[in-house]
Amino acid sequence: MENKTLMTDFYELTMAQTYFDQGKQDEEVYFDIFFRKNPFNGGYTISGGLEENINYIKNFNFNKKEINYLKSLNQFSEKFLNYLETLKFEGDIYSVPDGTVVFPNETVLTVKAPIIMAQLLETALLANFNHASLVTTAAKRITNEAGDIPVMEFGARRARGIDSAVEASKYAYIGGCCGTSNTLAGMKYNIPVLGTMAHSLITESNDEYQAFLNYAKSNKDNCVFLVDTYDTLKSGIPNAIKVANDYLKPNGLKFKGVRIDSGDLAYLSKKTRKLLDEAGYTETGICLSNGLNEYTIRDLKLQGAFINSLGVGDNIAASKERVGGVYKLVATIEDNREIPKIKVSNDSIKTINPGHKKVYRFYDKKEGYALGDLLALSDEVIPSDKYTLIHPLETWKQKELTNYQVKDLLVPIFKDGQLVYQTPNIEETKAYCNDEFNTLYEEIKRIDNPHEYYVDLSDKLRKLKEELINTHRKQIDEKVKVKK
Repeated sequence: MENKTLMTDFYELTMAQTYFDQGKQDEEVYFDIFFRKNPFNGGYTISGGLEENINYIKNFNFNKKEINYLKSLNQFSEKFLNYLETLKFEGDIYSVPDGTVVFPNETVLTVKAPIIMAQLLETALLANFNHASLVTTAAKRITNEAGDIPVMEFGARRARGIDSAVEASKYAYIGGCCGTSNTLAGMKYNIPVLGTMAHSLITESNDEYQAFLNYAKSNKDNCVFLVDTYDTLKSGIPNAIKVANDYLKPNGLKFKGVRIDSGDLAYLSKKTRKLLDEAGYTETGICLSNGLNEYTIRDLKLQGAFINSLGVGDNIAASKERVGGVYKLVATIEDNREIPKIKVSNDSIKTINPGHKKVYRFYDKKEGYALGDLLALSDEVIPSDKYTLIHPLETWKQKELTNYQVKDLLVPIFKDGQLVYQTPNIEETKAYCNDEFNTLYEEIKRIDNPHEYYVDLSDKLRKLKEELINTHRKQIDEKVKVKK
């Protein structure tokens, strides 16, 4: 297995050497991963990347090859490099499981470890979280809009490299897709592999009918014909029906379907359905593809398109959106005492929530819906009978909660460097993701102008945050006075 320990931004290493030179290598700290805005202007995000982060941490070590490379850069002392050679993860990690619905500004993963170790993990942890969460969220938005219509993930060729394509197929499946065109992902994760044909099969032969016939003879149990190479209604569908009449039906084979990959999909699907039905192929399915997303799928359904399945590529595996997860220091440990830390910004949304925290989710006992989330300091006890959620910025917005049950979303992953979490298989994660998603009210799931989900700060955390902000402002003011 390739050593990926150097999958870190270079400044992480230069900062690590700074900590080392100060003798701080044993100083324990807390870092949080969170994000500030849902992608797609949506009402939710689906967390992913935990399994990849576990594997990265399990295999974290600096071998001779990595040390020699760093030595060649002439920026690091021999003492520091010797230290790196012995470095391994011995800390704690808490995280939400893959497939968890999460929201802006709440902790999705916490690292407790010596400062150098914690710092060096940042880049890889964020890369895995951001990519996997984006794909899972995109897939869930699309499959939710599709409803009962199966969505196949076709995005491998548009993904950002081979590894990215494989992981995208995995998280697309977790997010609700029925399978993937990516054969490597199918083998690696036991995901159903699906596919039809490309236009090149037809253009190579110069005879659409013969190309369909050749394909049917070689793929007797998967006769789905791509019918838009020349003219869907005048050529593609008639030739597909002719092959079905001439070869499939006489040999007792099923005319499984046709795929339309261009043109006005709503119009063409209606005309295609009519032609297939008139030919007696009422069970033959229609697959639509070509740059589909949640909005075009919604419109196709509203326009009465005939759809038996959908193929979606770019907008799942290579979305132009981003999650924007960040990794921030929230506390240090000095003399066995936790010292909360804060980054203050002129932009209120970028002022972080300090301290070691837990994330609680309130569920309605009667119907099971998620009512809101609460960020609280790790030593707080949450009331079991009554609680008022307050919007963290617009404090006049409040929600009184009763008859609820509470779940701690962050579960132990590593303790003292040992893996204590049993990673679920992909089917278990897919089911968990679906169950979690179904706890959301429909208003939060809507693709346009979704209802805002409540994420509150406990009174204790809110007061701590305000105190730290005021302390830092006073310190700055004092320094300004001295300079004057």
